[in-house]
Amino acid sequence: MAKYTPQELANTLKDGLLSFPVTSFDARLQFDEENYRKHLAWQASFPVAGLFAAGGTGEGFSLTPAESARVVAAAVDEVGGQVPVLASAGGSTAQAIENAQAAEAAGAEGILLLPPYLTEADQGGLIDHVSAVCSSTSLGVIIYNRANAIYKDTTVATLADRHENLIGFKDGVGDLEHDARVYAKLGDRLFYLGGLPTAETFALPLLQLGMSTYSSAMYNFVPQFALDFYQDVRNNDRAAVNQKLNDFVIPYLDIRDRVKGYAVSIVKGGLDAIGRSAGPVRPPLQNMAEKDLADLKALIAKVS
Repeated sequence: MAKYTPQELANTLKDGLLSFPVTSFDARLQFDEENYRKHLAWQASFPVAGLFAAGGTGEGFSLTPAESARVVAAAVDEVGGQVPVLASAGGSTAQAIENAQAAEAAGAEGILLLPPYLTEADQGGLIDHVSAVCSSTSLGVIIYNRANAIYKDTTVATLADRHENLIGFKDGVGDLEHDARVYAKLGDRLFYLGGLPTAETFALPLLQLGMSTYSSAMYNFVPQFALDFYQDVRNNDRAAVNQKLNDFVIPYLDIRDRVKGYAVSIVKGGLDAIGRSAGPVRPPLQNMAEKDLADLKALIAKVS
């Protein structure tokens, strides 16, 4: 049973930093629940506003529906009493409904609805997809504007009118005109979060477009730095943000961009670097090369 109504959840999430915990795997690439729980307990010991289990950084795309349900259930059981736990729903409409209902049964507080798998869709199809998922659960639902799910402002307005439990809009594209249209049309009906890779890079300018929070992957391994960065953003402290961009975020991006898929691999690499390994990544991702990991470790040491 959810502790928050959808609107209470939105109010909680909109004014704090959000993160997507990695999913721990063992050497055989099986879910390592014990290690995952340890990681979550550490993550929840800092004042983060919400944790999204089995999301993109959590390699949700590589999890079976049964594995995803197990990951979410473990997260709720371990830290659900301390911080809101949300789950991801993806794949086909039927699979997304299965994910959402399993998350609700496990006691999660909300859902991030990922783009539907592979196929292209027009606005009418996206409305039907989101409506089916929103209607299948009482949890708050956040739509993810990315890839083959680009929601026009009018589409978002239609969905918001139709479904009270639609509470958020996450942007993973960075089209400023599009974001401005959505925020101008919906205003405070939703909350808005940045979801571009390494969201810290875009956080300050997107704050001006109504995106009061974002999903931080680096919170997984430098949580205090991530929280300090978020506070600088909310304070509109451009000098402090630029200092942190130059000291850590931009060099981090340079390492991340060396190999496709490193946006996730580098997060597990960061945990390796600080002695809190969450195991390897699953294919088709690849683990960081030794040189890249050494460079990351040296970079982390500068801000730790």
